[in-house]
Amino acid sequence: MTKILDHLRSGDWRSLCASFLYFDTGFTVWLLFGPLAPYIGQHMHLAPAALGFLVAVPVLSGAILRVPLGHLYQAMDGRHIALMGIALSALTPLYLLLDPAVPTFTGLLLMGVLLGVGGASFAVALPMAGSGYAPKVQGLVLGLAAAGNIGAVLDGVLFPPLARHYGWQWAMAAVLPLLALAALAVFVWARDRAPKVGSRRRALAGFFGSLAFLGLLVAAAHGGWLGVTGHPAILLLPVLGILFVLALLPTDQRAVLRETDAWGFFLIYGITFGGFVGMSAYVTLFLISLYHISKVDAGLIMAFLAFTGATLRPLGGFISDRISGPRTLRYALMGIAFIDLVFTVSVPSRPLGVLLLFILYISFGMGNGAVFQIVPHRWPQRRGLMTGLIGAAGGIGGFYLPVVLGLAQQITASYQSGFAVFAGLALAAVVLVSARSTRWAPGVSQVPALENRIEEVAIEGE
Repeated sequence: MTKILDHLRSGDWRSLCASFLYFDTGFTVWLLFGPLAPYIGQHMHLAPAALGFLVAVPVLSGAILRVPLGHLYQAMDGRHIALMGIALSALTPLYLLLDPAVPTFTGLLLMGVLLGVGGASFAVALPMAGSGYAPKVQGLVLGLAAAGNIGAVLDGVLFPPLARHYGWQWAMAAVLPLLALAALAVFVWARDRAPKVGSRRRALAGFFGSLAFLGLLVAAAHGGWLGVTGHPAILLLPVLGILFVLALLPTDQRAVLRETDAWGFFLIYGITFGGFVGMSAYVTLFLISLYHISKVDAGLIMAFLAFTGATLRPLGGFISDRISGPRTLRYALMGIAFIDLVFTVSVPSRPLGVLLLFILYISFGMGNGAVFQIVPHRWPQRRGLMTGLIGAAGGIGGFYLPVVLGLAQQITASYQSGFAVFAGLALAAVVLVSARSTRWAPGVSQVPALENRIEEVAIEGE
């Protein structure tokens, strides 16, 4: 413990705390629909697939917006971006506080897009926290900053009881004081020491253009304006969204997509972080449907699971600093695959099911910490960009999890086929990490040839 504290005191711990609070409250906002979905569904008479779509929209929005926000971080001070993001995150609870009339389902979906700005904070909070520390402690520091995932605990503990007594619209307003606290911490403590390049005006236009496009895209999918309707339109949303934001990136930054390693990390983080955020958004509905648990008790279990996954993320980074990220990641993915397989072939009893979910969240947390121990070593000159891209892939995985589970429940009256899909993906990721473990180990391939070529082109153009 003393050694860990010495590591933290070696850099800007105040900025680390501010980054943590920024991401923590952003994560709380991001998953607000999850524990409130049972109340919203009962109030608005929504089917399981519609509820799955509702809780998935903020997850998708946060995922897609991480790309333009990561690009914006390359050009603009992270402190200013954080204050802007907090203000945007407050718009939905403010609207419901000032106008408590029941919104339409389309209106809720558009509010979900705005809630996604909180989840996109990941692309700023992590590199801003890491900018004040030496490379040798990045696993620990980034793990602590990313432990803002613990904001999901408040979703499960605070909001269901408030919704039961005062209604779900008023319950959402309880997040506003938390956002104000985060804004104060960022304003007073946060400092961004990362170098900045590129046009800030273009990056800002890309972010707000992406936000507007996502709103139109979600409304179009729900309204059947995409040429396809129903479930196919919903499943197509992430593809269209990510294609749009990638088109906004400069050519030299899109070049990283030609690397096979990048796609490998997209898959892996879609499983580890996508599993964490997607299951956190959906697990309340899952527990109520499968085990007939009360809404408040399901929220408390969700909070306990989210606490487990979030608090173990720094440990995953710390252990990865010691035994290597690829090894930690391989064990975590094996745990995820095993639990998914159990839910594929059986319906465990309630105590066993909760225990299995607890083990699943341990694996999520350890895997998330391991991923971002590897990324700064693998892409040292483009960590902001890769944090945004990989974070987006994680959020897209989080979008598909509740959508697929909701569809499986509505079509087959069982979750087993949904878990079978995720078990197969996790097993594929285990094989991938095993094959790439040497290449991804720190000190083996610090700056790949493609990244060297990108940097040379950038230097020549200056």
